[in-house]
Amino acid sequence: MHESLYISILYGDFKINSLGWEIGTKMLDIRIKAAEGLRTGDTFSISRTFTDEDVIRFAEISRDYNPVHFDERFAKVKKFKRPICHGLLIASIITEIGGQIGWLASGLNIRFIKPVYAGDTVTCDFTITEIDERGRAKAEAVFTDPNGITVAEATLKGIVPEESEKRILKAMLSEGDPTNKAALPRN
Repeated sequence: MHESLYISILYGDFKINSLGWEIGTKMLDIRIKAAEGLRTGDTFSISRTFTDEDVIRFAEISRDYNPVHFDERFAKVKKFKRPICHGLLIASIITEIGGQIGWLASGLNIRFIKPVYAGDTVTCDFTITEIDERGRAKAEAVFTDPNGITVAEATLKGIVPEESEKRILKAMLSEGDPTNKAALPRN
């Protein structure tokens, strides 16, 4: 049985779920699930629309200035309609989910299937496929476009939060989860 804990969030309107958790934003809901305990079969879904600014910012951080991401002519020679988003930028949705659930990554294998362009929305469905008694876990992630076409797939290995870490997550939630900018409602 899960421990009920009422939390006070200072931003936005929320409701209480059956376990006593306030819920409101998708990121907050994901963090709450991690604090309650992750299980095999848990699935998390996040959608994100990638912009030209995202591509530029990712290039600045990664220093990946491959012209396929910036030059129309180069992209067309590579048989793309226009410059494509960085594959690892698209795959970063995994870290958005992993960060919310406290997943400590130990391995990642990604297969890029279709190009993603600035302006495209991608949904990542992240499913935990295995958790052993030591908290070692495996997961699969499928990235799709709005038509349900798979643009990338990934398999992951990592470590899920243990009891002491779940207690800390609960404490963080009771404090309003102040370091979790992803849980704040977007304007």
